[in-house]
Amino acid sequence: MIKKLVWGVILVIIIGIFGAWLTQDSWLPGWNAELAQEVEEYEKRGLALGKAEGQQACLEETLTSFDQCSGFTCTVKHGKFLNACLAHASPEESFCENVPAYNEERSEDDKTWARESCWGRDIRGEGCRLLMRQQQFFCSK
Repeated sequence: MIKKLVWGVILVIIIGIFGAWLTQDSWLPGWNAELAQEVEEYEKRGLALGKAEGQQACLEETLTSFDQCSGFTCTVKHGKFLNACLAHASPEESFCENVPAYNEERSEDDKTWARESCWGRDIRGEGCRLLMRQQQFFCSK
């Protein structure tokens, strides 16, 4: 009985994925346009905050706001916010202290630093670590 239920669930998932793939021409362009508009709004907000605040405020606002959501699109939007904010924020000497140098291939030290930075703020998930990588990249310029 349980086997039939498992196979039934798997079949429903496969049919759902196939249906989404077949109808992607009707929903995907709208979804992409909506995401692009949201990303642009996040960039504008990041730019405004960056003009008014310092680099640390940019990072803190990004991570505080990011902690309220999850998923790929959330990470993308907050990444754009952080980049726009840091590009216009007043420099702070302490912002890049103890931040490891950016490398394409992440070392175990890089991973540990990002994980501990996120966990120290009580933020879980891969998205936070990707945002911390942006701080690494910014500080390595």
